Parts: sequence; C-alpha cells; structure tokens
Amino acid sequence: MFPIRDQNPTGRVPYVTYALIAANVVAFLSHWSLLVGEAAASQVYLDYAMFPLMITHGEHLYTLVTSMFMHGSFLHIAGNMLFLYIFGDNMEEQFGRVRYLLFYLASGVAAALLQVLADPYSSVPMVGASGAIAGVMGGYLLLFPKARVDILLILIIIWKVITVPAWLMLGLWFAVQLLGGLGTPTDEGGVAYWAHIGGFVAGMAMTWGLWRRKGGVRFWQAQERTQGIAPRHSWQRTRIPTVRRRY
Repeated sequence: MFPIRDQNPTGRVPYVTYALIAANVVAFLSHWSLLVGEAAASQVYLDYAMFPLMITHGEHLYTLVTSMFMHGSFLHIAGNMLFLYIFGDNMEEQFGRVRYLLFYLASGVAAALLQVLADPYSSVPMVGASGAIAGVMGGYLLLFPKARVDILLILIIIWKVITVPAWLMLGLWFAVQLLGGLGTPTDEGGVAYWAHIGGFVAGMAMTWGLWRRKGGVRFWQAQERTQGIAPRHSWQRTRIPTVRRRY
C-alpha cells in the first residue's frame, strides 16, 4: 500500500515542509555526487551518517541531525519525501512553522537515539529522514485519526486507488515496523525499524499537549464536521417517520 494523498486540506502554504523537502533533495544530490568510489563513499558516511557505536562513545553527536538529510538511493528519498509531503502540511499548520521545525528535528533525534539503544555497539550506519517523518506520522495519527487517505493498493496485477481512514493506514504501518523491529536483528542493516518506532512514538508524545489544548476529543469531532465524516454513533433525529404498533 502506497499513500498518494490525503483529503485533509490546509489553509496556509506549508513553507517549512517544502523547505525540508528541498533541503533533503539538495543534500542527497550533493552527497550522491561524491559516491564515485568506495573510499569516497566510506568517507561521506563516516562524516555524516549516524553510527550507534560512535554515539555510544560520545563521538560525532552532530550526526544525530546530519543523518536525517542523507539517503541511500533515489527510491529511498522519493518514498520519504512523499510521506512528508502528504502528512507534513497539516502538522505544520497545527504546530506553527517554528514549533513544527523543532518538532520534526526532535522526532528525528529521538528516532536515532532509540536505534542506538536497540544496539548501542552497532557499526552499521543509519541514514534517512524516516525517523523524523515517522514522528510527523505519529502526530498526524493523534490529531487526524479519521482523515481520509488515498492509497494505491497493488495486488499482483491489480492496481487500484482506495480511500481509508488515517488510523487504519498509519496503524498498519506502525504494526509493520513493530513486527520488523522484533523480528529482525539490528546488526543486519537494511530498514532501521527501531528508529521508525522511536520517531512515531516521540511524535505522538510531543503532539499530546497540542491535542489536549485544542480540546482533545472535541477537536476530533470538529474535524469530523469540517470534513463531513459521519460519526460512528449518531443521535441526530432521523427523517424516517416513527411507526407505532397497533393493538
């Protein structure tokens, strides 16, 4: 399942989200051009990727941030930026530009730290904005659980766009990360499942206060009315006339 858009419009231009996408693309193109040989590639990753072993020894702490703007392939950055584009604008509108930027960076750092805790002596480098974007997704789930998300569903030769609530799509995504984290050794490389989990949980936790200030459940109900989502239980008067039993 690949999300392609959400049906949750915003009332302002998400400049920070666009700037983050641009920064990731520029950073990727700049370091991708340096990966012309094994020695050069190793040096680039050594300087900017996050190595849990180094963080454990208090070295290269700046890579908790720089690693967020590195990606290993075109597909890697394309997928991450798509998720950021879909879910970032609504989070930016709710947090405000400066707080949203801090929220994004804090989610990425929290994601990296959980990956370090999962395997503190790993020498496998971690790169990618996935942890920070997972934080955006976690916050989105808390604020907009019933927002409609259009996803591309691929079943072998069948391609179809379907609409599902955000809680279903994001809940399934988190479940996959959790299963992957529990079932995959951290020293094998590949997907940094624990970073995704850490970012997602951190994003929800940092959004909790905002959600409460906006009214909690009342904020959800307001979103349902705004987007025309029918509540699960409706006590509104029906237009169907009441038929009384005759004796």
